[in-house]
Amino acid sequence: MSSITIRPVAAPDLPAVLEMIKGLAAHHEDTAAVTLSTLERDVMGAAPWLTVLVAEQGKVLLGYTALCPMAQLQFGVRGMDLHHLFVSPQARGLGLSKQLIDASIAAAKDQGCRYMTVGTHPDNVTAQGIYLAAGFEPLDGIGPRFRIKFD
Repeated sequence: MSSITIRPVAAPDLPAVLEMIKGLAAHHEDTAAVTLSTLERDVMGAAPWLTVLVAEQGKVLLGYTALCPMAQLQFGVRGMDLHHLFVSPQARGLGLSKQLIDASIAAAKDQGCRYMTVGTHPDNVTAQGIYLAAGFEPLDGIGPRFRIKFD
């Protein structure tokens, strides 16, 4: 069996990544509204919004991470949010989450980031354990937060 490679996403990967995004949304009982067009805009467009890494074995994508930039402008500090981490069901239990987390941390450091955040569902103790084992520390409640939507 060939080894697993973690690498930046490429345009031909986007349909498979889109399916994994839909799978992650379904796992969280959401319906993904992302399209191939919006995904391409956000990861391959003129002003990429996200950094996406994929895990590949023998030309088959097994998982991905999506990283979103953050900043603490007043301190001149860049950060990154590990917005998504998904491993295909057939690849779970192989240590792929750790490999994707490690590659995400390296990518964030390469972009000059000094911290990374990640969130999980309160009941997802498996993911919480993986992040704690990777060196993440729990954050106290952040809030209140507000949002305005633009049409």
